[in-house]
Amino acid sequence: MTLASSVASTSAPRVGVLSHPWVRFGLRRLGRLLVSLWVLVTASFLMIHLIPGDPVRAALGPTAPPALVAARRADMGLDDPLLVQYWHYLQHLFTGDLGTSMISQLPVSQIVSQRLPATLQLALLAFLAAVAVAVPLGVLMGVLTRRGHGRRTELAFTTSSVVVGIVPDFLVGVGLVYVFGVNLGWFPVAGNATPEAYVLPVLSLAIGPAAILARIIRVEMVSVLEADFVRTARAKRLPARAIYLGHALPNALTASLTLGGLLLSAMVAGTVLVENVFAWPGLGSTIVSSILNKDYQVVQAIVLVYGVGVLVVNTLVDVALALIDPRSTIRED
Repeated sequence: MTLASSVASTSAPRVGVLSHPWVRFGLRRLGRLLVSLWVLVTASFLMIHLIPGDPVRAALGPTAPPALVAARRADMGLDDPLLVQYWHYLQHLFTGDLGTSMISQLPVSQIVSQRLPATLQLALLAFLAAVAVAVPLGVLMGVLTRRGHGRRTELAFTTSSVVVGIVPDFLVGVGLVYVFGVNLGWFPVAGNATPEAYVLPVLSLAIGPAAILARIIRVEMVSVLEADFVRTARAKRLPARAIYLGHALPNALTASLTLGGLLLSAMVAGTVLVENVFAWPGLGSTIVSSILNKDYQVVQAIVLVYGVGVLVVNTLVDVALALIDPRSTIRED
């Protein structure tokens, strides 16, 4: 084979199904997702084996009879070789069997299914609240501070958004409980029995991400307002509402979509501490009580659920970016 023919063969375009950019993108993203899931599952499996001492003895207590400890270890398969345990763990996962709680003796899948809806409600409501505040606020600040205008407004907004954004969610929750729950008595401070009980937990999760997202949207809005297509829209004497909402906003939100997905993932993880502040009956309060009670199989399952949730959200964000922005390099090799 000559050098010319070799170069031609290596530079020849792909043919067939793999030549389609969406197919290549889907295969790449699916491969990354599967690898990430395998790492997550393996880490959750090893969790119970990395605990110092005997996890069964730790869960049952030092006064538990040795026969009971031995029987429980046999039921959990902890006496088998590690690779055998890993294989059984994967088999049980594929059948939906997450094990049995060492404390309540209830199926772990039942505990997760009972507590997961409350956590999802809290995280999704907080995400919607953050977006509902951040988008109009970021757009407004972008319009007011474009081309170097409103220096004081820009400084005040940037400083306040940074300060609010770095305060941990659970500290925000404690402050809201003290002001609006204890002193003013406007809202309940525990449980989710009434619609009013959702207000403080949702605000605790939403305030920080809303500040961060609003700041990013402002930066993107300022950049988009200086783009050529916006100048063309102004030259056509289009109404300001059409310029800002119809032309500038969609392009500004495209760049903020990745951050929005990361914030949603962070909110799901942030429910752990916020749920404990408000005694929320979700996975967050369950995992903390399970850690304190050394109910490691419940902890193992909840960590797995949280991890899968984060991976799924990140995958959906990647797909949404590819759909919204056809020029995105996410679909390129």
